[in-house]
Amino acid sequence: MDERANLMNIMKISIKVLIQSALNLDRSLDSDFPPLQQFFFVLEHCLKHGLKVKKSFIGQNKSFFGPLELVEKLCPESEDIFTNIRNLPEIKTSFGRGRAWLHLSLMQKKLADYLQVLIDHKDLLSDFYERDALMMEEEGAVIVGLLMGLNMIDANLCLKGEDLDSQVGIIDFSFCLKDIQQNDSEKKADEITTVLDQKHYVEELNRHLSCTVGDLQSKIELMEKTNSKLNEELVAAKDRIVSLQDEHNQLLQESARMQKTTERHLEVNMQDTKVELETYKQTRRGLDEMYNETWKQLNVEKQVRTELEKELNLQLGMKTEMEMAMKLLEKDIHEKQDTLVVLRKQLDDVKSINLQMCQKVKETEIALQNKNEQLSLLQAKSDLVDSTTRALEERLQESEKKRQKSEENCIKMKKDMEAKTEAYKHQLQKLDSQRSHLEDNLQSEREQQKTLKIELDKEKEKNKSLQNDLLQYLQLKKDFDKLFLEKSQLQKLCEEQEQALQEMGFHLSQSKLKMEDIKEVNKALKGHTWLKDDEATGCKQCKKEFSISRRKHHCRNCGDIFCNTCSSNELSLPSYPKPVRVCDTCHNLLLQRCSSNCS
Repeated sequence: MDERANLMNIMKISIKVLIQSALNLDRSLDSDFPPLQQFFFVLEHCLKHGLKVKKSFIGQNKSFFGPLELVEKLCPESEDIFTNIRNLPEIKTSFGRGRAWLHLSLMQKKLADYLQVLIDHKDLLSDFYERDALMMEEEGAVIVGLLMGLNMIDANLCLKGEDLDSQVGIIDFSFCLKDIQQNDSEKKADEITTVLDQKHYVEELNRHLSCTVGDLQSKIELMEKTNSKLNEELVAAKDRIVSLQDEHNQLLQESARMQKTTERHLEVNMQDTKVELETYKQTRRGLDEMYNETWKQLNVEKQVRTELEKELNLQLGMKTEMEMAMKLLEKDIHEKQDTLVVLRKQLDDVKSINLQMCQKVKETEIALQNKNEQLSLLQAKSDLVDSTTRALEERLQESEKKRQKSEENCIKMKKDMEAKTEAYKHQLQKLDSQRSHLEDNLQSEREQQKTLKIELDKEKEKNKSLQNDLLQYLQLKKDFDKLFLEKSQLQKLCEEQEQALQEMGFHLSQSKLKMEDIKEVNKALKGHTWLKDDEATGCKQCKKEFSISRRKHHCRNCGDIFCNTCSSNELSLPSYPKPVRVCDTCHNLLLQRCSSNCS
């Protein structure tokens, strides 16, 4: 605490001496000017106070240039200073860079502004300074207020050729002693300049308040413009949401229509499959009858060898034709099975659309199982036919053995056979008529197969059209999902814009309250007058009468007259380059305003 207070007092004296000497030199200073060098030394000590020591491989580093580098990030205007410092080849250490930064920022008349930015970001300064450091306490803000008076000074400093790295900063207290000796001679001059200072202070306050009012009005206009733009965007977003909802309803209607059409196509396909199953059953019955007739003919032809050979040749031809017919039927069945597999896939896809179709699919699967069973029965019957043909071949071999025996009996049987040949001729005629009838039946079956093929082609075309419809439906689903995502995104944007509008309204209300406070302060400041010594007989606060021991003192803020005890405080005001006397009430009010502005 004592060290901070000492540094604070030395800083006040050095700034005061620098301003007074600059006024005597027409406000233009050089780098060799002793008060300016003492000011830089004192400011360097203030910046070093409470610095944290950073350890590295080389050793410990305690330089005040580290916190000053934050200004480059926080104030983009200061980039020129840092680029100039980096371009100086004479400067190699961090101490030299920090001293060069102080020189350049004073030349730009922005030293107080840059340090104010650092004090406003104390969370970043905590990485470089201790808690009890001067820059982390209220003394830092007071020093920044004192540095505002240096903006009236023009400094012409040359950094080339100066050895800033090896300078030793020693504070010369002789300037402080000279200032104390000169205080008595300057009291009278201070009394004369107080009136002018108060006048300049009021004018500066009015100018500052008018600038702040203009800035706030411009900000309010910008906020109103942004509010109107946000309202327009909200209206456009709402219209977009309504149009998207209409498109959503249209897509739902189209999807319902597609479902109905797919259900109708599936019902038609199921009916067609049932008709094909009935035709297949009829053909199977005709084949069973054909097999029965062939069995009867084989029993009759056992008696005669020659007729057996002829009938065997006929039966072999019939067998090949029947095998061809069976192969064709099997092909048709395989094609129908393929179509049924495709239908199953389509039914699996449509299950999610309509649950009622599951029962119909199950019925079709049962019918297919029946078909497979019937096919297995037909295959069993074909196996029986193969076994019968093998048995017939074996019998033929036996008949050939018997033929040798029958040749001996043939002569005897010729007479009997002549009578029987006529009967067999009649039977052959009947068999020819039956054969022609069977050929007609085969032709009719072939025609039915052609018609079935044509119907299958039509069904394939229908299946293709259904697949195209399903693809269109999937594309419509994807479009619907995209529209739904866009809708959700627009809703989020609307919510965010509403929150932004609420925040803008809150800021507007706060700015209006600040405007009212500023107007009230301006009115109060306009109402302050500088009391004359003759008008006041006693202290305004304690009401004690003035005498030789109790002297009169003016408050530089409100202009009233107080005693020494009621006006012992000093603060830096915008119109004064140094701290001036302030009454207790004004002192409390100004501290409260300073703390509220810092927060």
